[in-house]
Amino acid sequence: MSRAARVGLICVSIAIFCYAGIGHVLGRTPDDKAYKSLTVFGEVLQKIQQDYVDEPNMHTVTAGSLHGLLESLDTQSSYLTPREYDEYKKKIQSTSTGDSGITLSKRFGYIIVISVLPDSAGVKAGIHSGDIFESIGGFTTRDMSVGQAMNLLTGPAGSGVKVAVIRRGKATPDEVDVVREKLTTAKITSQKADPDILALRLTSLDPGRAEEVRGRLLEAEKQGIHNVILDLRECGRGPVSEAISVARLFVPSGTLATLRGQTVSSQTFSAEPKQVVWKGRVSVLIDATTSGAAEVLASAIAANHRGDVVGERTFGLASEQKLITLDDGSALILTTANYYNPSGKAILEEGVTPTEVVHANVEDDSEVEDAAPDTTPNKELQQGPRPLSPEDPIYRKALELVKAPVKKAA
Repeated sequence: MSRAARVGLICVSIAIFCYAGIGHVLGRTPDDKAYKSLTVFGEVLQKIQQDYVDEPNMHTVTAGSLHGLLESLDTQSSYLTPREYDEYKKKIQSTSTGDSGITLSKRFGYIIVISVLPDSAGVKAGIHSGDIFESIGGFTTRDMSVGQAMNLLTGPAGSGVKVAVIRRGKATPDEVDVVREKLTTAKITSQKADPDILALRLTSLDPGRAEEVRGRLLEAEKQGIHNVILDLRECGRGPVSEAISVARLFVPSGTLATLRGQTVSSQTFSAEPKQVVWKGRVSVLIDATTSGAAEVLASAIAANHRGDVVGERTFGLASEQKLITLDDGSALILTTANYYNPSGKAILEEGVTPTEVVHANVEDDSEVEDAAPDTTPNKELQQGPRPLSPEDPIYRKALELVKAPVKKAA
């Protein structure tokens, strides 16, 4: 062990023990568990430094432990090293930064694709929901946080990043080049499934989406339409505030969602009768590609019995993150609050369960000899945007429900 390494270890250990000891004496720690955790951490560092088979790089060891610490909390919390955070700041401050349009999460140790925005760089590269990223930019994703993955996928518009993608039924990854682009606001697509049924497909809940939906609903009412279908599949972006605004267009009364966290004041979002513009029937389409704000919208419709929610359980990502900078130049992306449905269940943990469970068609991979094990959280994760057609079982069921005669109260 070199003299410099010993000095570094001593300094780290002294800092940890002093912080723990002073905090314990002054009552800063909530209980003895915090004090014990810090002392154990210091002891582990010391044992690694002294007894590991080779002399370890303690910067790497410390960074790895912090990555693991954040990932043990939830999939969206991340640690960024000083270098990674410096890159992150430059990217968000640059007007020329491009994006992939891909929404990611992590399950069973792998970075997976939840949804992909239409006409985005991800779609053009052939990325589909349910794909597993084995590596991004040459870095394995096995020990990579979602924050790190998203940081690697953003960069100057027009630049490319290589991604190794494992697709359903394949054991070996395909290497694709994702050419980053400036994102444009995804448009609402609409079609008349029937003279009396309007289907609206929302692939994002960007700011201003609620006002756009409001306009579509008012126009539908003028046309004598009485039934609306909201397709929230592949919808994984946008603030929850926009989801609340859309829900208020449909729900006349009741609680829509609640936001709670250890240091976040509890906030309850309620329906506002004066904002309701649609009193006709409504059905919502969801599946495992529905995440974030879209889950809050679907949950509000279902919990208040405002309409049928058809499809499969959503992914479970409705939460709020906060960026916290540290003295050494690193940063935390930390989940500070979760959204809860009106019955008090955390959407992050439970997802949204449809009122009418319908499974989408899944390709038969039984004949693929070298098929990779299915590591996705939901075996029904589908690849790519679905056309709104009667061949789509989820859409077909929604059509049946809105066409069914209204049941009269007993």
